[in-house]
Amino acid sequence: MQTAYIGIGSNLGNKLNNCLKAIDLMDMTPGCRVKAQSDFFRTEPVGVEDQDWYVNSVISLRTNLSVQQLLEALLTIEKDLGRKRKRKWDPRTIDLDILLFGQELNSGKNLTVPHPLMHERRFVLVPMVQLVPDLIHPILEKSIIELLDALPEERQTVIPLMEA
Repeated sequence: MQTAYIGIGSNLGNKLNNCLKAIDLMDMTPGCRVKAQSDFFRTEPVGVEDQDWYVNSVISLRTNLSVQQLLEALLTIEKDLGRKRKRKWDPRTIDLDILLFGQELNSGKNLTVPHPLMHERRFVLVPMVQLVPDLIHPILEKSIIELLDALPEERQTVIPLMEA
């Protein structure tokens, strides 16, 4: 069994409901069990303009699937929840990203683990700090809290959903 960390985000439709449905579907996926979940956050889009803000969260998932099988399961959940992939960075009903898969390193044409941008995104690191602040990034060899502390807040606002 591996522990995977999955980033969850939505900026179309009922964003919170989309995220909750995705979490339920991941927990019902054979070979997967959701073990912990961060709070939900309202987050500023990164890398694009003129889009609605996101709702984001991170979960930890215990799985006996391979990283490729997990990716396929997540893509199926995205499709089932109405995600349409047209262009990179488009708004989406749901986005599920494998951030970490144990300490495994994977670099392929359709998947890189650890997620290559996770250390540059407050909307990933803030919720991850709630779950595993001392977890060491397998490539950068810094803890999640150290990565967050090194990241500027400018243009990456993250607000607890309860306060938004």
